[in-house]
Amino acid sequence: MDKGNLVIVRHGRSEWNNDRRMTGWSDVRLNERGRKEARAVGRILRGAGYTFDMAFTSWLERAEETLAIVLAELGQEDLPVQRTWRLNERHYGIMQGMSRDEAKQVFGLEQFDAWQLGYSDRPPPVPEDDSRYPGNDPRYAKLPASVLPRAESMQDTLERVMPCWEEGIVPALKEGKRVLVVAHKTTVRVLRKQLEGITDKDISELLIKTGAPMAYGLDSNLNMLWQKSLNPAGRVRRLAQGAMDIVAERAGSLKAQ
Repeated sequence: MDKGNLVIVRHGRSEWNNDRRMTGWSDVRLNERGRKEARAVGRILRGAGYTFDMAFTSWLERAEETLAIVLAELGQEDLPVQRTWRLNERHYGIMQGMSRDEAKQVFGLEQFDAWQLGYSDRPPPVPEDDSRYPGNDPRYAKLPASVLPRAESMQDTLERVMPCWEEGIVPALKEGKRVLVVAHKTTVRVLRKQLEGITDKDISELLIKTGAPMAYGLDSNLNMLWQKSLNPAGRVRRLAQGAMDIVAERAGSLKAQ
């Protein structure tokens, strides 16, 4: 099995991930564990001999920071990067920013599960004067209001991502470029749905962990020849945890002095 020509990875962990909050389009930075995960991803890719010709990521800082750390580990800081709002996380509507436990209490477990896990179920939208509406963020000021979500289902997210796939990633792959994509749980999930032919019914069961790269070997027609996890037995987590243990040990030594 040769190295793949496409690698997809979800960003590293953030504080909101720790709090089990639905982050969506909220711009939350990585926490220290997330930075360690990103470094671990870069080390794993480097150790496996991966280099890239182009990368894609979202407009959200946790994905951009993950990509920057990975490229630094690969020594490819100058790699061409296409940043696009189409790879932003799913917009969770009125649930955005809430913890999962809070949302379950407010809306009930059955309704929460339908919005969170259903393929076409969309939570209620935020109003246009809400700070969570992207139209109130200067970064999206040049985009037409018709493309800015106030709430999205998984299906909506796939429809948003597809132009990036068809107009950006696919042409790069057809030119023979090796492509790295750093995105978010739902955008990674729908990209994998497209690649792997996962059904609407089964897609919600696909677990997308932070900092867990998946490699694909694709033929000239972009048919999948093989896929392989580059995080066997949680290696990213072990590397990240090992680095955090070293930091804690050094901090303890300095305190003892």
